[in-house]
Amino acid sequence: MPKTITIRLPDERYELFKKFAEIDNRTISNFIETATARYIEEIKYVDEFEMAEINSNEDLQKSLKRGRTDVKENRKRRVG
Repeated sequence: MPKTITIRLPDERYELFKKFAEIDNRTISNFIETATARYIEEIKYVDEFEMAEINSNEDLQKSLKRGRTDVKENRKRRVG
């Protein structure tokens, strides 16, 4: 079920949100919700440069493969 929240914004930020919401033909609430969802999606996944770095790191790739093998073979280790 959707939840309602209240936020406090400085006047300058409110006016900025209002302006961008009007440009997108949205309510301020919908603009904030959409902008927040986009931000979360953006930071949730690695970008192409990060992925290239991950793929080029041989030690990391070996460790990830060992981890996948451990999971497939139901080997568990306590971490921490």
